[in-house]
Amino acid sequence: MESLRRLYRPLLEQTFEPPSFLSRPEGYRLPPFITTDPTSAEMIKYASNAFLAVKISLINEIAGLCDKVGADVTEVARGIGLDPRIGPLFLNAGLGWGGSCFPKDTAALLAVGAEYGYTMPIVQAAKEVNARQRLFILEKLQSALKVLRGRTIGVLGLAFKPNTDDVRESPALEVIRLLIERGANVLAHDPVAVPRAVEALQGLEVEFKDSPYEAAEGADAVLVATDWDDYRSLDLKKLAQRMQKPILVDGRNIYRREEAEEAGFTYMGVGR
Repeated sequence: MESLRRLYRPLLEQTFEPPSFLSRPEGYRLPPFITTDPTSAEMIKYASNAFLAVKISLINEIAGLCDKVGADVTEVARGIGLDPRIGPLFLNAGLGWGGSCFPKDTAALLAVGAEYGYTMPIVQAAKEVNARQRLFILEKLQSALKVLRGRTIGVLGLAFKPNTDDVRESPALEVIRLLIERGANVLAHDPVAVPRAVEALQGLEVEFKDSPYEAAEGADAVLVATDWDDYRSLDLKKLAQRMQKPILVDGRNIYRREEAEEAGFTYMGVGR
């Protein structure tokens, strides 16, 4: 244990010089050092990710009800996030969670529970809600277009979250698979994740484009699947003018309805 403490001391005490390209944030709090047994350490990791997955799934479930009653989930999230017992992080409604950690760790918890004959309905429900979000997005597209077969859908974002090229368990890729199953044509763009998406979607007919505007060319609808900053600053009017039908499904709630409609879009968010 003392060897590990010595190994991590420069990080724990922040005595190292940060690299020139990544300065230490202002007000950075020193990380804690916890000692525990191996089984508890593993459970801490699984439980932490399960908690965050449940939090995201909860706000997505609330978003579904907001769609029904006419509330705005972004306002709901802002309000409940002010409660310090809840906090504002991981309260962004959308296509749901993906990546390597949340799917793997929730599955691991359920598997361990099953091994010991212990059911975990909350974690199981979080996974089910997460899977349902992809279908909700398809329902929004279908409600706007009436039929998906033969339609062209532009998908903006392929990584499971922004600032990475990781497409493991990506909600965007799952939506693309579902669209193709239903006979839609897909044009796709991502700032960095295209090479990995090409590999992950091997065997499926997807047209990968060099810019978001090319992914909207002649499309019947555009879906924002990953909340990249690049997409927040798009010229929405230019995007709409390139489309066959200017329908924008904002799967990450990154735009204001007013700005999208002013640009000429029929706007559909998640829980808005």
